[in-house]
Amino acid sequence: MRPVRVANRTIGADEPVWIVAEIGINHNGSVEQACQLIAAAAAAGAHAVKFQKRTVDLVYTAAELAQPRESVFGTTNGDLKRGLELGFDEYAAIDRECRGRGLAWFASCWDEPSVEFLERFDPPCYKIASPCLTDHELLRRHRKTGRPLLLSTGMSTTDQIDEAVAVLGKEDLVLMHCTSSYPSKAAELNLKAIPELAKRHGVPVGYSGHEVGLATTVAAVTLGAAVVERHLTLDRALWGSDQAASVEPQGFARLVKDITAVEVALGDGVKRVYESEKPAMRKLRRVL
Repeated sequence: MRPVRVANRTIGADEPVWIVAEIGINHNGSVEQACQLIAAAAAAGAHAVKFQKRTVDLVYTAAELAQPRESVFGTTNGDLKRGLELGFDEYAAIDRECRGRGLAWFASCWDEPSVEFLERFDPPCYKIASPCLTDHELLRRHRKTGRPLLLSTGMSTTDQIDEAVAVLGKEDLVLMHCTSSYPSKAAELNLKAIPELAKRHGVPVGYSGHEVGLATTVAAVTLGAAVVERHLTLDRALWGSDQAASVEPQGFARLVKDITAVEVALGDGVKRVYESEKPAMRKLRRVL
């Protein structure tokens, strides 16, 4: 297993789980809401927050952008996509907020100009979103930054993942197991893929969850997830496509607490008699 160093933490086997609050587009185009989410992530105990960055006219075709779609930004899909994007000044404010709260932050960039944009903020790593796994040119552009990469593997076959890993190489690489449906069904989470991906590729594997509830995310840790990422929202009833598959601040704090408890409870696998057991042993042990 090749450990990966990100933001003064080591990601790998027997290391503490790195917990990422995915803000994504749950800021709804508002830097004020983004900062509220950053504050909520810090209060919940997350180690990092993640955003999404797109150059809308490159990622989507003109026909896609012209499709009718009602939103708070207008009547077309293009109105929505452009309304959700934040610019340099907004990300500068996000950078200040995160630094002030001691949180690492990074983003998934859906196109090469977005990588150039984020480079100005010296991110500790990049996340490559599941839809981009087969875009080998974008993978190569990310690798040229020299930064650690988290590669999301939703909606991808084993062969596609193998090809992406071959393009990126295994140095400073973390694979993120996920299911790309919002919200994901428990029966489709396939958490046993986590140790299988680790065995196949010899790199740390994390879990990016889009399900409702927390138990299955905690279960991912017992199967070896070295990174956990869940979407964070201020309120699941808010407008926005990702809000319903997100976790509210109180739930995120519970998730952090439960992951920490599970990490301690897993132990080292060496069977032993604890001092706390000895009084019961002396009193109750039966000898034939």
